[in-house]
Amino acid sequence: MLDTSNPYNYNYKTKALEIHILGGIKTNKLESLRVTLSIQKLNAHNTSTGSVHSILRQSIDLYNDNLAEKLVRKCAERLEVGTSVIRKDLQSLTRELENHRFLLIDNETQSQRPFTKQLSAREEKEAITFLQSKNLLEKTNELIGKSGVIGEVDNRLLMYLIFTSRKTNNPLHCISLGSSGVGKTHLQSKVGELIPEEDRLSLTCLSANAFYYFNRTELQHKLILIEDLDGAESVLYPLRELQSKKRITKTVVHKDRKGNTKTIHLTVEGPVSVAGCTTQESIYEDNSNRSFLLYIDESAEQDIRIMNYQRRASAGKISEQDELTAAELLRNVQRILKPIKVINPFAEYLELPQSVFKPRRTNSHYLQFIEAITFYCQWQRQKKYDKQTGEEYIETTIEDIQEANELITEVLLRKSDTITGATRNHLETLKAYLKANNQTTFTNSEIRRNLRVKETTLRRYNKQLLAEDYIKRVKKVKTKSYCFEVVNIDEYKQLKEQINKALQNCITQIELAISPQSSHQQNGEIKAK
Repeated sequence: MLDTSNPYNYNYKTKALEIHILGGIKTNKLESLRVTLSIQKLNAHNTSTGSVHSILRQSIDLYNDNLAEKLVRKCAERLEVGTSVIRKDLQSLTRELENHRFLLIDNETQSQRPFTKQLSAREEKEAITFLQSKNLLEKTNELIGKSGVIGEVDNRLLMYLIFTSRKTNNPLHCISLGSSGVGKTHLQSKVGELIPEEDRLSLTCLSANAFYYFNRTELQHKLILIEDLDGAESVLYPLRELQSKKRITKTVVHKDRKGNTKTIHLTVEGPVSVAGCTTQESIYEDNSNRSFLLYIDESAEQDIRIMNYQRRASAGKISEQDELTAAELLRNVQRILKPIKVINPFAEYLELPQSVFKPRRTNSHYLQFIEAITFYCQWQRQKKYDKQTGEEYIETTIEDIQEANELITEVLLRKSDTITGATRNHLETLKAYLKANNQTTFTNSEIRRNLRVKETTLRRYNKQLLAEDYIKRVKKVKTKSYCFEVVNIDEYKQLKEQINKALQNCITQIELAISPQSSHQQNGEIKAK
């Protein structure tokens, strides 16, 4: 019998020989069986003299009959054993190694299969009950908070719905932006943990051709989490193509077994949902155009919430079991969701504010996000069937659009801004400081001292704000020195009101369009209006 308990030194004993297979066997080349053998006569150790008979070590391809025959003769001469005995033992060893190699290949195949959890009847019922409950998005947001995501009330729900869209034919993508150490990667990883492990792929660093060597359908409807986009610069182009075209193809040169050179096409199919984190918004503009930009909350209130959570966790007052239970329920909810077509009958009434930059792509993201909410609420929607094709689908409701408008307002606000997110955060902090101190002008030294901003960072902010006419230089009458003044302190508030008004107008138009078909209760009966 072949003893494989030590994977680097198999042991095979017969009546005449003791054979060790040093280094085990390889499973990648089935056309050969190349091994390193250590062969000695059984009971070769002489207890009376303390001597040991010679040991024969030989690397050989056991499928090469000529080499095997030479080894038989060499063993017979060296070990003083008959050739017929040695030949029979080597043939028996070859069969055992073949069987073991097939077993190893089968185990490797089983281990490489994607893990898919089978829900129990109780887990399935619990997930379906949750998906059928009222105020589903509100309860989902609460459950995300219970799973350990502190603060970021809008961002965490927005990110969870974006990750959910990976199951649709038009997935959404997001990039988390913020300064170093504010928790971008933490938020992404914590919300990513609410997606089943079989549907997500977490990456730290990628080589230039990494995406082309996945199996053709290995990435379909997967969530790809990139911890830092700086570590994935080499794959940004194929990543963009995978987002836009939902497939990438590369042609490479390959030599077949006969040595002939051929060109083969490496194709990887999508669609995928991609999420990444970065501190450098301007560098990844091409990728950010295809994604929702989520700006991390850097306020003092958020700092207090996180530090209080850290203290409570350190004091043992946070129940880890409750967090795990909430996370597992959300993962099971994701497993229950099934691919289904979504139709938005009100899409023609939805118009973006004119202030939004690059409206074509942003409009597509807006409609896709509404479809993602409808998809998530599929257990609360009546299933309908296309009369011509028989395809099953569900329809978007006005409530889905209202929920989307509430969540996407901040995203559209940032998309309408002419300055970067970091500069906008600084400007709003500056406005709050001036308002609190009843001032209209400020100096650089004052801002560096009171808002604790580095000189180089403040100079970069001021350069952009001056270029976009958000602040201006003014000359003091008394001292004849220069200072800065905010041009319009309410401009951001006015922009937000403009966007809210545009979104509300869409809802009003939809209600007016469907009002002739609406119904009301009269004399205890439902009648057409």
